[in-house]
Amino acid sequence: MFYEPKKGVPFKIDPFKSLVFPRPIGWISSINKNGVANIAPYSFFNAVADAPPQIMFCANGSSVHSKYKDSLSNILSTKEFVVNFATSTTKHQMNNTSRDYKPDEDEFILSRLKKKKSKLVKAPSVKNSPVNLECKLIKTIKLKSNLKKISTMVIGEVIGIYINNKFIKKDRVDSVSMRYIARMGYSEYTTVSSKFNLKRN
Repeated sequence: MFYEPKKGVPFKIDPFKSLVFPRPIGWISSINKNGVANIAPYSFFNAVADAPPQIMFCANGSSVHSKYKDSLSNILSTKEFVVNFATSTTKHQMNNTSRDYKPDEDEFILSRLKKKKSKLVKAPSVKNSPVNLECKLIKTIKLKSNLKKISTMVIGEVIGIYINNKFIKKDRVDSVSMRYIARMGYSEYTTVSSKFNLKRN
């Protein structure tokens, strides 16, 4: 089968997001100018550079309450945020934070998610995340959108990194034991539970 997306999709549900997988989930925490914390999951997310370390995520669509999603509004205002990671034990809380809450509602409280004070930014971190990446906003890029919605890429520099010590073994990160979850297609997710090594030729 071959098709051109701009001419239509020959499926009841667009399969594009089920073709590029697994997509790591950036569980983005931020804070607004009134001090209200926000956290939301983004599956259009990844690391994009390492010198200095940089990440990106895309906020697609808007909130029913404002022009931008709360994460984007907060980051544009404060210029900072934290990337957290959902695991097999926090998957339901992650899913709950994907709801469209009001800007003055704290998703940490509503999802019974423990927060901790970050070291270098005001936005809180997820206490139960194996890793927290504290970030400063570098830039935003408005992406092309065929729909009547806003699609914005957020690029941040990672200025502080927390790794739970129990996942550091023999001076290396034991990534599999973290049990990160990632997005596949539709309502499907997966857990990182195995690995293999390949040496460059």
